[in-house]
Amino acid sequence: MASGESIADIGVFGGSGFYSLLPGVREVTIETPFGSPSDSLFVAEFEGKRVAFLPRHGRNHAIPPHEINYRANVWAMKSLGVRFLISPCAAGSLQPHVKPEHFVICDQYVDRTRNRRDTFYDGPEVYHVSSADPYCPYLRQIAIDVCKEQGITVHEKGTVVIIQGPRFSTRAESRWFTAAGWEVISMTQYPEAYLALEQAMAVVNISLITDYDCGLVADGDVAPVTQEEVFTVFKKNSERVKGAVLEIIRRIPLDLDSPCHHLLDGAKVGG
Repeated sequence: MASGESIADIGVFGGSGFYSLLPGVREVTIETPFGSPSDSLFVAEFEGKRVAFLPRHGRNHAIPPHEINYRANVWAMKSLGVRFLISPCAAGSLQPHVKPEHFVICDQYVDRTRNRRDTFYDGPEVYHVSSADPYCPYLRQIAIDVCKEQGITVHEKGTVVIIQGPRFSTRAESRWFTAAGWEVISMTQYPEAYLALEQAMAVVNISLITDYDCGLVADGDVAPVTQEEVFTVFKKNSERVKGAVLEIIRRIPLDLDSPCHHLLDGAKVGG
């Protein structure tokens, strides 16, 4: 759907902490058929690859998760030519063994949001795009390998449940999610990850665990954490994910053929 000059190969949803590390960054303003993205896109070259960065919440983190224009963000990335999308997010843990400071390379998600515009195909063209395996297996393996080599405790798979936000879960909701066996809770992976599939982009999520969700704390399985501890972990995760993302970018083969690149094949109904 999106079209235009190809000026980026890889996209990253993340703040200025990523692109501030790189020289020659240029700011690109894009308007989309779906409105404005969260911010300008920032394009730079790294290890011979063209990379576009977009702050998911805006550069000043002024957009709450339920108000993010996910369609515009993803369309803007595609319009630059992006085929590979790296999507880190801060997250909470739903299981005692998934601890603060750990990273989870999710392979599944569960959508518990509501009223988010979650498709590019509102008609007259109708596509039913499979999301059975929503994250690229090749990008996931690259991310796993990088995290291990950089000494980060990483869980090689996991299910992230996405809640609407901006409120956090009740204890009852949190216990429900934990009992279901899901590992991670966040607010931004849906519809972002699915929309990437509708644009035939390969996507990988890196969930950065900051704390335990309230159900685990309420049941006494883990000790409650203070806001100061959460901030400390968030800052540490933010520093570590910068290095991990840059190394992932370095290792992505630009000729990689992902199953995600072919999900529109046969997905159109009629016509």
